[in-house]
Amino acid sequence: MYTVIGPVKSRALRVLWMLEELGEPYEHRPEAPRSDAVRALNPSGKVPVLLADGAAITDSTAILQFLADRHGRLTHEAGTLARARQDGMTHFVLDEMDAILWTAARHSFILPEERRLPEIKDSLKWEFTRSLERLEERLGDQPFLMGEEMTVPDILCGHCGNWATNARFPVPEEGPVAAYFQRLRDRPAFGRAVAQAA
Repeated sequence: MYTVIGPVKSRALRVLWMLEELGEPYEHRPEAPRSDAVRALNPSGKVPVLLADGAAITDSTAILQFLADRHGRLTHEAGTLARARQDGMTHFVLDEMDAILWTAARHSFILPEERRLPEIKDSLKWEFTRSLERLEERLGDQPFLMGEEMTVPDILCGHCGNWATNARFPVPEEGPVAAYFQRLRDRPAFGRAVAQAA
C-alpha cells in the first residue's frame, strides 16, 4: 500500500494516475503544499510525496519512474536503448512543457507579488506553442510517445496538456496533438484519478 500526499490539482495527479494505471492500492492524503504535514516529509514543502516502504520519495518524475520500474510496467527496461530514448522523451516534456507551465504558475500566484512579471506569460505561451509543434513531430502517427505502449512520459505529457488547458495556454482543438491529449484523458485510470478532486 502506498500513500500519495498532495492535492489532485497539483503534480500529485501524475502519481495518482500512475497508480490507477498500475492497479496498485494506495491511500490519498490531499495535504496542501508547504503545509506542516508536507514539510515534515519534504523540507521544501513541495508535493507530491509518495510514502513507500516507510520512506518518503519526492519529485513527481522520480516517483513515476520508481513505480514503473518497481512494477515493470509503463516503462522500458533500464540500460536498454529503448529506455534511453524514453528518458530523453521524459526530459523533453519536462524541459519544453512542464518548465514553461511552472514558470507561468510562479509568476501568477506562487512568487511574492512584487517578484511576479505577468508580462512574461505572452512569451511563455509563444514558447509553449513551439513546444507543441515539436511534440507533434515526435509523436508522428504513433498512439503514444514511445510507440504502441503508454510509458512514463505520456503521463507527464498528458498532465501538462491538462494543466495548459486549465491555465488557458494555447492547446490545439484538432489535429494529432489534440487527439493524443484526448486519448490520454479518455483513459479510465485518468478519470478515476481526476475524480478524487470532487
